[in-house]
Amino acid sequence: MLIGEVARQSGVSARMLRHYESLGLVRPSGRTGSGYREYSREDIQRVFHIESLRSLGLSLREIGRALDDPSFTPSVLVDDLIRQTRERIAAETELLTRLRRIDAADPAGWEDVLQVVALLQALGSKSADARQRAALSSVHEVPVPVEALVEAALSETEPNVAGALRWALAQSGDCGPTLLAEGLGSPVAGVRERAVQALAEMPCGEATAHLRDALANPDVVVRGYAALALGTRGVADAVPTLIDMIVEGRNDTDAADALSVLASDTATADQIATRLVDRLAHNTTEAPARGRLTQALADIPGTRASRALVELSHDVDRAVALTAAYLLQLRDAR
Repeated sequence: MLIGEVARQSGVSARMLRHYESLGLVRPSGRTGSGYREYSREDIQRVFHIESLRSLGLSLREIGRALDDPSFTPSVLVDDLIRQTRERIAAETELLTRLRRIDAADPAGWEDVLQVVALLQALGSKSADARQRAALSSVHEVPVPVEALVEAALSETEPNVAGALRWALAQSGDCGPTLLAEGLGSPVAGVRERAVQALAEMPCGEATAHLRDALANPDVVVRGYAALALGTRGVADAVPTLIDMIVEGRNDTDAADALSVLASDTATADQIATRLVDRLAHNTTEAPARGRLTQALADIPGTRASRALVELSHDVDRAVALTAAYLLQLRDAR
């Protein structure tokens, strides 16, 4: 079969076939009387083998070894190709993400594009100062896409930079709470904590809804941050978690403060006082926890809390009794 026919059947151009021949990959088995290359069935099969291996990403040099070296084992080369392909996909994915973020910023011109690129690069800088400046400037200059801010906030471990990123997210609004809420399910504890902290600083109703959901999170730290934030927003759903925090001694002072904010009306104040008293009466509540629960009654207004303190002033636990008596004196002095 002549080279033109081989090219038509294989889809490999005559020029490429000549290149293969120059490299020694395919040598036509014969020549016609006129000197034209003549390919045998085996030659054509080898062409198809070459094309098959090229489709896997092998170089022509590697293909030559694979076809001609009897000792050649494909496993090592295939493993290497897998690694290279993964690296290439990761690089392409990173590029695609960056392009999408630039597009989301809706740049008006190339100057805007360059500003967005510079801010994205600064957010990924090794310098904490550079990251902090990028977070702060993202609000006033060409807006950085919320997705990029969320990614940076969830990975940031330097406190000042993390604070700047949370502030920037609180200014950004749309999509931020939803993306942050995905971080609450991360297998990494630090990511979950950073996600709930950022949600706690976002004043919108969507963030509040995600914080409500976080009260059921299996991570006790996430539940605590969510309860404290919801308490300051007047969401009574946080009360059980806040009382758990007081019992367990986790940010108990902040939890008690949040309860006092929630006790803004008589009915809610009495409900909170009742819950605190119920926990005080629980057989498994240890002495230090009973002391903290008693102290939490201090800033809960209403007759229910006052009656509870009167009863506790005669408690068998002397520390609890003294604390309750002192708190009653403070209430009487008001």
